[in-house]
Amino acid sequence: MLSQRSETILSSIIRQYVSSAAPVSSSAVISECGLDVCSATVRNEMGRLEEEGYIVKPHHSAGSIPSDKGYRYFVESIKNVRLPVAEQTLINHLFHQVEKEMENWLSLAAGLVSQRAHNVAVVTQPKQTSARYHHLELVTLQESLVLAVLIMRGARVRQQLVSFDAPISQFELNTISGKLNEAYDGLSKSKVEQHNLCLSETEKKVREAVVRMLQGEDEQRNEEPYLEGLNYLLEQPEFAKSQRAQSLMELVEKRRLGRMLAEEEFDEDIKVFIGQENREESIRDYSVVLGSFGLADEARGMLGVIGPTRMNYEKTIAAVRYLSLVMSALVAELYGRDPGAVADENQV
Repeated sequence: MLSQRSETILSSIIRQYVSSAAPVSSSAVISECGLDVCSATVRNEMGRLEEEGYIVKPHHSAGSIPSDKGYRYFVESIKNVRLPVAEQTLINHLFHQVEKEMENWLSLAAGLVSQRAHNVAVVTQPKQTSARYHHLELVTLQESLVLAVLIMRGARVRQQLVSFDAPISQFELNTISGKLNEAYDGLSKSKVEQHNLCLSETEKKVREAVVRMLQGEDEQRNEEPYLEGLNYLLEQPEFAKSQRAQSLMELVEKRRLGRMLAEEEFDEDIKVFIGQENREESIRDYSVVLGSFGLADEARGMLGVIGPTRMNYEKTIAAVRYLSLVMSALVAELYGRDPGAVADENQV
C-alpha cells in the first residue's frame, strides 16, 4: 500500500502522461499537484515508486512514465465514476431517435463509446447459451407449402419452408401454431424435443422444422462485432508507427476481436486488463476496458474499449459502464422484462 503522498505523485504522473504522452519530471509533478514539499522530496518519492515498479524511466536522464503496475494501482483507486448527467441525457435521447432494432443499438453504442473514450470501441451481439422459442407463425404459400417463421427470445428470427403431403388450410395452420406457442414458449431445442406433447403427424412435421431452426440458431458462429474508432487509435503517438497498430488490425480482419471478448468470464460490472494482463499476446501493448450487458440468465453481450495503456481510464470506465446499463435496459425490453429493474440490478 502506498502512502498518501506517493499516491498523489503517482496519480499526477499518470494524469500528465495520459495527457501529453511525454515522460513526467519531478518539477512537473510539483507544479501539477501543488505539493508543499521541495523537489528533492518528490524525486526521492519517485525513486521509491520506480524501485517498487510503479513507474519507469525510458531513459536515464528522462522523466518517468507509469508501468502496468502503476496503472493497475491507479485503476483500483477509481471509485464510482459516472458520466456527467448532460451526457447521459444526450445518450438516452440519441437511442430514442433510432429505430428499435438491435443492429442500430449496437452500432450506436460502439460509436458513442468510441467518441467518449477516443479509442477503439467493440460491441458484440448479445448471445444466448441456447436459442429459446417465443412465437411461431405459419403462412400458406401454396396448397401444401407453408412458410414457418420462428421468433426467438431476443427478437431473433428464422424462417423455413415446410411441405406437406396434402393441402392444408390457414385455419389448420393457425390452430397448430397456437398449440405449439402455448406449449413451447421459452423452451430451448432440447426442451422442445423432450416435451411430452401429444401431436398429430402434421404437427410433428412442424415441430421438426422448429427444432431445426432452433438448432441452426445455436450453431450460428459468433457474428462480426461492431467496431468504431480505429482513427482515434492511429492518431495516438504510441501507434504513429504502423507496426504497433498492425497486430490490432490483424485481429479485426480475422474477426478474432469479438470472439476474444466473448470468451471472457464475467462476474462484475467492469473489467480492466492492462498491457501484459491480456491473455491474447497480440494485444499486450494495449489496455482493454470491458463491460457486460443484457440479461444474465438469457442473453449477454460485451462492450469494450481497446487503446494504449496510456488511456484515460476514468472517462473510459464511466462511458463503458453507462452504455452497458443502457444496452441492458434495451435488451430487457426485447425480452419483455422491466428495463428499470434490470438497470437497478446492474447499477453498482
